[in-house]
Amino acid sequence: MELHSESKAGVVADTGATAGPTAGDAITPEPILQLGLGFMASKTLLSAVELGVFTTLARGGRDRASLAGEVGLHPRSSADFLDALVSLGMLERDDDGVYRNSPASDVFLDRAKPSYVGGILEMANARLFGFWDNLTDALRTGTQQNEVTLTGAPFFATLSQDPVAWRNFLNGMNGVSTPLAGALAADFDWTGRRHVVDLGGALGAVPAAVLRSHPEMTGTVFELPQVRPVFEESAHARELGDRLSFHSGDFFADPLPPADVYVMGQILHDWAPEQRQFLLRKAYEALPAGGTLIVYDAMIDDGRRHNTYGLLVSLNMLIDTEAGSEYTVADATHWLEAAGFSTTVARPLIGGYTAVYATK
Repeated sequence: MELHSESKAGVVADTGATAGPTAGDAITPEPILQLGLGFMASKTLLSAVELGVFTTLARGGRDRASLAGEVGLHPRSSADFLDALVSLGMLERDDDGVYRNSPASDVFLDRAKPSYVGGILEMANARLFGFWDNLTDALRTGTQQNEVTLTGAPFFATLSQDPVAWRNFLNGMNGVSTPLAGALAADFDWTGRRHVVDLGGALGAVPAAVLRSHPEMTGTVFELPQVRPVFEESAHARELGDRLSFHSGDFFADPLPPADVYVMGQILHDWAPEQRQFLLRKAYEALPAGGTLIVYDAMIDDGRRHNTYGLLVSLNMLIDTEAGSEYTVADATHWLEAAGFSTTVARPLIGGYTAVYATK
């Protein structure tokens, strides 16, 4: 099965570079240099999120001096930094020198809004940006290059020991899941479904989005016990009451809570192929007849040419997991059929992500 899934604005930024010139164009080094130095633009945005620039401007426009004072910029850096964000389309500046958020920044990068996706950028800034400096070592050795490299302990056990890093990681997962949750809630036909369980669902972005648009449904997040405190804070803010619950457990070792829909979002890419197949068989066995498993990830198109984001996320799995990677739509379909599912349908979501709906 061939399914092309392109990155779109709102989840993943365009690099601004292409692999080469179109027919008739002169060959120049500009695309190569733009791609190779793309980390400069990336870090400028990540630092702006860290400093709270967008959250500050969501409360109203500021001139350079007042904005620099509020977010802690040195006078030497403030003009170039803020104007770089203007040039990148993240900020706007009027003729009077007043800075404001761009429309997209105001919706997605203000920490006070439920549409905030900056959690994944905060995690990228605090963790991934530095780890990617070791990509060459990962490519040569095939070994992960994150916190586990220093401790030798399992990834989640290691990360959860640091409260700040753990909260940062969970908020990051919630940030990348939030726009996908809305897309998934709209794309799938939830008619007649009563209870959805998100397996490894972090802070519950997907079931929360489903429950908001389907008041007759309830949902559960099945997660490691150490996720519960951060989940409960997030669930309280969503005001879904007892419709969204938390169930502690390990999906490799413990029985799955009953449901007529299971969700595995950004789960399979963490694990080796044999572990993925174990989880899919376990979900199949736990579902009732007619139940559905929804799998979504930044799946690579079957031709391995089009979903740049999925391929880069796969390299991130090399850095950040012991045996994980992204996989193709055909891979997912094959595993689901081997697990026993009678019907599988794959559809693109947003930002280079694909959902596969498998029915028992």
